[in-house]
Amino acid sequence: MRKLCLLVALVCPWASAQVIQVETHSLMRLPNTTSALTLERLEVADYGTLLVPANVTELTIGQLHLGREARIAIVPGQQALQIKVAEGELADGSQITARGAPGTYTKAARPGRDLNLRFNALNAPLLSVDARGGTGAPGYVGLDGANGQAPGCTWGAAGRGADGSNGSDGQPGAAGAQVRLELPRDYPDEQIKVTVEGGAGGAAGAGGKPGAGGKAKGCFVYTADGGKSGRPGADGQPGPAGAAGAVTVQRF
Repeated sequence: MRKLCLLVALVCPWASAQVIQVETHSLMRLPNTTSALTLERLEVADYGTLLVPANVTELTIGQLHLGREARIAIVPGQQALQIKVAEGELADGSQITARGAPGTYTKAARPGRDLNLRFNALNAPLLSVDARGGTGAPGYVGLDGANGQAPGCTWGAAGRGADGSNGSDGQPGAAGAQVRLELPRDYPDEQIKVTVEGGAGGAAGAGGKPGAGGKAKGCFVYTADGGKSGRPGADGQPGPAGAAGAVTVQRF
């Protein structure tokens, strides 16, 4: 029985954890075994980061303390995340981030994570939330043109270099998140900073380089002129920016 209890503790160290401390300059990830988590106290020390997985949709915290430049970083996800905090104390430079992921050549950009955030009591010089959309994927670079063939001394002329192919357009940026804040009536509006801009469009793909023409060649019988170089491919267009999200503030 004792061995079984020890095994459970090793496999599920968060099963009974209600107080979480993230050390300075360190990163800790919440478990992804359940969608709802309740913590008596969460303390993220200076420059520390707590990562909230995509499958977590409800996080209830009794006491929250974020140190200087500390972060709660929320992984993008399809479902909104609801965070309820009874008492919050946030130091200078601390932030809650729910930004979307940038696009890649194989994946589209992800939008910011929709967020419902409630503080029953809040002591903070600034409540900063960043829920911007991800940047669009860049366009593909055009292929370079092939070089022309050199002439022979007894036959033909130098070949023309091939044209470079056009670069493709950048992909659209993702949308910013829908953020809802529920705050005490006495918390100042000027101390609220929420960013929900859409992600920037992806960079344009550069056009391919032109192929060089075959080089001129001097022979005993005659001289063959060099071939013309190809034309460079055209650059693509930058992708459009994503749609902006929205912010709602409710007082109680």
